Amino acid sequence: MAPHKKSKKSKRELKKLKKRKSISTVVPPVESKPTESDWWDTFWRKNSSSTPGSSVPSDEAEGFKHFFRVSKNTFEYICSLVREDLISRPPSGLINIEGRLLSVEKQVAIALRRLASGESQVSVGASFGVGQSTVSQVTWRFIEALEERAKHHLKWPDSNRMEEVKSKFEVSFGMPNCCGAIDATHIIMTLPAVQTSDDWCDPENNYSMLLQGIVDHEMRFLDIVTGWPGGMTVSRVLKCTGFSKLCEGGERLNGSVRTLLGGEDIREFIVGGVGYPLLPWLITPYDSNGLSASMSTFNALHEAARLLAVRAFSRVKGSWRILNKVMWRPDKRKLPSIILVCCLLHNIVIDCGDNLLPDVALSGHHDPGYGEQYCKQVDPLGRTMRDNLAKFFHQGKEKAVSK
Repeated sequence: MAPHKKSKKSKRELKKLKKRKSISTVVPPVESKPTESDWWDTFWRKNSSSTPGSSVPSDEAEGFKHFFRVSKNTFEYICSLVREDLISRPPSGLINIEGRLLSVEKQVAIALRRLASGESQVSVGASFGVGQSTVSQVTWRFIEALEERAKHHLKWPDSNRMEEVKSKFEVSFGMPNCCGAIDATHIIMTLPAVQTSDDWCDPENNYSMLLQGIVDHEMRFLDIVTGWPGGMTVSRVLKCTGFSKLCEGGERLNGSVRTLLGGEDIREFIVGGVGYPLLPWLITPYDSNGLSASMSTFNALHEAARLLAVRAFSRVKGSWRILNKVMWRPDKRKLPSIILVCCLLHNIVIDCGDNLLPDVALSGHHDPGYGEQYCKQVDPLGRTMRDNLAKFFHQGKEKAVSK
């Protein structure tokens, strides 16, 4: 009897089976969803050295904030925002030394540490046991994801929320109808010779990019603009922004008018320093020469309110120190996204009610070594607004003294 002949069908099935087996052998094992301790315990043991002079808190919860600038609860919230994006397209190269895919939690931790410390990618990678290229890829993917998923943490308040902001400014500083404080800071960088130009060279001969922001009474950013060269004045940057165009067109700072006891109308406005123009919607201080009593009172209250913006920039650059260090040849097209994400993280910390460690904010000014720029532009309606406010403040001070 002739031996049984294998059918063509069985040969095809055998070929498919072999193909499936060969494919399965090259797929790396996927890490099951890790517990928090899977990456944190390892990181904590490796980096919480109690050597003399170490600034790392001995308490784990405080230590977590020290390394990542957020509490564990806020960290979990941030992970929830970016989780879908970070697991939807795992790139090649994101394999740690055990041959496992990095968890979302560990990716977020790597990115936050890079932004919080401003340390090199090599140094951050060493603290997590991953390579420099992994830190680079993970950080940028995180920035792209958070920029898209956390937009709701940085927006101009609606009318109800703005009434709360104005109320807080009036209670704290006596400013009726004040909607925020504005300031700007320089993000310093080095540039290759082919990219250097006078536009990017600022008044202190640094190459830098400007970041301008408006904050509320809690130092939360309500509006930011960045990407402009450091060689520009803050008044010119303001004029180029969409915020300025909206205000000039009556579409922003256009809420209810406040009528003072003397019958003067005070529209919504923000406060800014001497580098900004005096406008109906942007009130700056009086020149310090030859001040009357009412002008001095106004300047003191104005400065107290304006300092909220100064302190906000000191906090954001102190928390996310990548913004406070000289960036080595950054991609100027990507740098605005890094800056925006640091501002989003600043707001998320506030929105989640985190208490930052006391040494996080910069101890000095957020722009050390930079002198104040002076803008001489004065709008007559802005001058009238400022005079009415000064009169209002002085009358209130006189009443307080008479009592």
